[in-house]
Amino acid sequence: MTTPNNTQHDSLDLFADPVDLTAALIDIESPSHHEEAIADAIHAALAGIGGIELIRTGNTVVARTHLGKPKRVVLAGHIDTVPLADNTPHRLEGDTLHGCGSVDMKSGLACYLGAFARFATSGDCAFDLTFIAYEGEEVATEYNGLYHLERDRPELLAGDIALLGEPSGAVIEAGCQGSIRVFVDAHGTRAHSARSWLGDNAAHRLAGVLGRVAAYEPRTVTIAGCEYREGLNVVGMEGFVATNTIPDEARLTINFRYAPDRSVEEAKRHLVDALALEDGLELVWDDVAPAALPGLDNPVAAGLVEAVGGQFRAKFGWTDVARFSTLGIPAVNFGPGDPGFAHKKDEQCPVDQIRTVRRILDAYLAAEQ
Repeated sequence: MTTPNNTQHDSLDLFADPVDLTAALIDIESPSHHEEAIADAIHAALAGIGGIELIRTGNTVVARTHLGKPKRVVLAGHIDTVPLADNTPHRLEGDTLHGCGSVDMKSGLACYLGAFARFATSGDCAFDLTFIAYEGEEVATEYNGLYHLERDRPELLAGDIALLGEPSGAVIEAGCQGSIRVFVDAHGTRAHSARSWLGDNAAHRLAGVLGRVAAYEPRTVTIAGCEYREGLNVVGMEGFVATNTIPDEARLTINFRYAPDRSVEEAKRHLVDALALEDGLELVWDDVAPAALPGLDNPVAAGLVEAVGGQFRAKFGWTDVARFSTLGIPAVNFGPGDPGFAHKKDEQCPVDQIRTVRRILDAYLAAEQ
């Protein structure tokens, strides 16, 4: 991985055009585990706003207003990116902004950071606001700054609704799928392939479960007008010793993406039933992430739905909205950019979507609910 170069950067202008602020954030390179420079820049910029509560924990920055409003909106975005791929500094070509994080998710972060600064300064917001810029989203949960807040400082996540700046094409992507990843292990007896009758092929023992996964018919579920599509898939296969050897160990890696009408326990039971493992096969639970319901029936979400012109859809994949959902806080994904460009070397975001998200945020946060 390229080592980030953050030796010198101008201070962030939180009141700049959101495209310019996005460009400035892209130029502060911040692949996972290297977020200190961008956290320093955000913290320093927010410290210039009077009358707010400002908290720094590791490389996660939290800012809160206390305007005495009856409702609180949480604006959250991660500051890390995937590893650099010679795609910094930013590049503006016509109406498209290129660069690592332009989609995932420095454009969304810029929109949220700017909105917080404007409304915290003017006091004209219909809500109290919490802004969270957190580290470690693109890597394991143990590094995720939002996970650390959920575990250690859950009061900082409190709100009536949470918006995450994940790329969603400037429309609402509500809720998220849950995800379960398991291993199915088989054990046999190693032998020379010329005398295979002396062994027991572990890979062959997986044929039944492999066939059942291939034949699985996933559900399509509509919740609050959002259509979620489930999926059960083998995403990895292992079982090699040598080209002339019967393997004595074999493993399938299986991923189940489930709709948010299932709880974690219901999803786990369904997965066990669908796999219907034969005797001798071992099921190993690797990772379990809860789903999140859309939350669009919450009255505080109604204003956002109206501000985007009623454009919403289900979120495919898992995002940190699920962390808020487990705390009983409705949450949606709302940010600029096509998620199909996330993590790509040619990551790019249309500038009109960045400005659209800013406009919608301004309308939503200023409106009386």
